[in-house]
Amino acid sequence: MSAPRAIVRHVRWTLAPNQEPDAEPQTYTMLCVVCGESSAAAEEWDAPQGWALSHSGRKPSHRTYRELTTRPWRTWMNS
Repeated sequence: MSAPRAIVRHVRWTLAPNQEPDAEPQTYTMLCVVCGESSAAAEEWDAPQGWALSHSGRKPSHRTYRELTTRPWRTWMNS
């Protein structure tokens, strides 16, 4: 009976934003820090910005927001 054998190879990987044609789109969302409500995710900045301004108009004490950007990333082995 022979002992188990393994081959281990160390490789370097690269991590970068995914700009392939089939990559998911980058999206933007605004989150109200006061109440936790948020805009819908959008590929353009206008809709989340408009949501934040409207939200502050409806709730004047809600003036602190967090921008959430979702950017697709990918990895690959270096040759």
